[in-house]
Amino acid sequence: MKEARFYKVLKDDIVMCNLCNRHCVLRDGDVGECRVRKNVGGKLYSLVYGKRVAWNVDPIEKKPFYHFLPGSLAYSFSTVGCNFHCKNCQNWTISQPKEIIGEEVPPEMIVDEALRYKTDGIAYTYTEPTVFFEYAYDTAKIAYGKGLYNVFVTNGYMTKEVIENMDVIDASRIDIKSMRDEFYREICGDVHLDFVLESIKELFKRQHIELIALLIPTLNDSDDEIRAMAQWIIGHLNRDVPLHFIAYYPAHKMTLPPTPLSTLRRARELAMEEGLNYVYTGNIPGDVGESTYCPNCGELIIQRYGFEVIKVNLTKDNRCPSCGLPIPIITDLEKYRNSKRD
Repeated sequence: MKEARFYKVLKDDIVMCNLCNRHCVLRDGDVGECRVRKNVGGKLYSLVYGKRVAWNVDPIEKKPFYHFLPGSLAYSFSTVGCNFHCKNCQNWTISQPKEIIGEEVPPEMIVDEALRYKTDGIAYTYTEPTVFFEYAYDTAKIAYGKGLYNVFVTNGYMTKEVIENMDVIDASRIDIKSMRDEFYREICGDVHLDFVLESIKELFKRQHIELIALLIPTLNDSDDEIRAMAQWIIGHLNRDVPLHFIAYYPAHKMTLPPTPLSTLRRARELAMEEGLNYVYTGNIPGDVGESTYCPNCGELIIQRYGFEVIKVNLTKDNRCPSCGLPIPIITDLEKYRNSKRD
């Protein structure tokens, strides 16, 4: 165990965790909603520090990131645990653990493996990286110094205090599960939309972000909800933020039929009608929505098939080769990091 960050002692060995917006209040011996943080004698501890449960080498497009170092490889890993309890979770066996499992792999070893497998960076993913923040941060700090990138694949429920301490995290891919609070409360385990939207705005101020919406038939795929999502992104972020629509498949406690391809294509059309410049459809190899096009002239900028980049068609200064429009795709990590410092 390792003493956790982001908590305060209230009284009589009672602590409040300030890692995420659940703000769990825990008596001695209690475990938080994430199942991986525990009050022991009036101190909060991470139960999963150094306990890697899953890992793989993935294309960055699998996260998905389409505007951050396209074609690169990410060493991806996680521990058990999540602060959401989504009924449709694909990784529920590790996100909703009955016990703490995982092999002992310290941060230094994670970075060594990432370098040995010749990856370009590290993705904190599969479960919710916020709940293993101490492990992720210590790993990211080492990786940052070695020239590897660090990306979070997150539900966006971390507190502003955590976001202010994500200095070594280069980018985040964040879920927008719905534009209705009712969905978050009923499907994700009594959590709230407003906290997610606030986190997205805070992360957008500090780093590259991409958003993803998993569309579940009858629950969050209406035309009105898709339009509301696009309008919110334009109104609170900007129209260049990439938005990915992906298909739901039955998993865990949800048995609704899979999302039709037509739903994803319709969502993309609606979001672009509202004014978003970069809208994608996922898990459909060969679909037009996989690739990046210039929003000004329609030139093909990046051609993708599945998680593979087939062609990159950018000038050296990241402009459309046809009309000269600047395309907001990060291709140089050092340059990007320097721009963040400025």
